[in-house]
Amino acid sequence: MPTIQLIKGDITKQAVDAIVNAANTSLLGGGGVDGAIHRAAGPELGFECRMLHGCKTGDAKLTKGYRLPAKYIIHAVGPVWRGGHQGEAELLASCYRRAIEIASENNLTSLAFPNISTGIYGYPKDKAAAVAITTIQQCLEQPTSVQTIFFVCFEVDNFDLYEQRLQQ
Repeated sequence: MPTIQLIKGDITKQAVDAIVNAANTSLLGGGGVDGAIHRAAGPELGFECRMLHGCKTGDAKLTKGYRLPAKYIIHAVGPVWRGGHQGEAELLASCYRRAIEIASENNLTSLAFPNISTGIYGYPKDKAAAVAITTIQQCLEQPTSVQTIFFVCFEVDNFDLYEQRLQQ
């Protein structure tokens, strides 16, 4: 039976099959977790990402992990928060679903997720946590190779939100 675990820490340090990157549509790095992953993985990641020609919001793409402890990176592009009436929840849920689908297609068993869209994209942290946890729980009810999901929270407030939601 698949499990969900919560970690307070740095996603670039996780020794899992794949970490999920909160990417932008260019896939070429940026701020926050995206920039941290690109820096930690090394310049080879940027070269591979250029070959992918970007990614649409709500979708995800796979690359190697390069210098990370994770074997792979799944780059998921979350939505920019525009008030909640522009399909943001569905696009965010789609990021999580696509990451699980890509992991399963590649027979990966462990995934670490950051808090997608809650940084510069402005998605309210409590709403994002609800979408993330609900979507992952639904995905794990379906057949998948994924056996362990880690939510890796860099910030204490996100960790507390996820901890509360997971205990419900």
